[in-house]
Amino acid sequence: MVIVRSILLFLVLFALWLLLSGHYTPLITSFGIISCAFCVWMSSRISSHDDEGLPLHLLAGLPVYVLWLVWQIIVSNLLTIKTIFTNDVSPSMFRVKAGKMSEAGLVLYANSITLTPGTVTVKIMRGGLLVHALTTAMADDVKSDEMGKKIRKIDREVK
Repeated sequence: MVIVRSILLFLVLFALWLLLSGHYTPLITSFGIISCAFCVWMSSRISSHDDEGLPLHLLAGLPVYVLWLVWQIIVSNLLTIKTIFTNDVSPSMFRVKAGKMSEAGLVLYANSITLTPGTVTVKIMRGGLLVHALTTAMADDVKSDEMGKKIRKIDREVK
């Protein structure tokens, strides 16, 4: 299984490298292959080919979730702009229960909250998150657990 994960990690890294590089000459491409192979080798040396280091169980539902998250980021941007112009700020700190999800799912949840403007995950705690929100409406949106439900749906490895 480690070999399969190593090959998959190499393919993902190299595809990302090709996408971001934009240079496809033999010399530059060979540098990309060498650097991606080096990263995979270093990753195997520190034994990060586990479910946390390469959460394959999240890949199936991730594309639909990413599209939904991009929409949420757009909506949150507009709400944050409105909040800035109206000066209607009512910041709050609160805890959100994450429910049953893997560590990779919990990190995805925390990062998703932070990516949406107006909310920041301050701390990941056992079983939940400490979140700061710019307004009460933003806090209520996080507390509604819509994002958590979507992540738990794609997170197939429930403890």
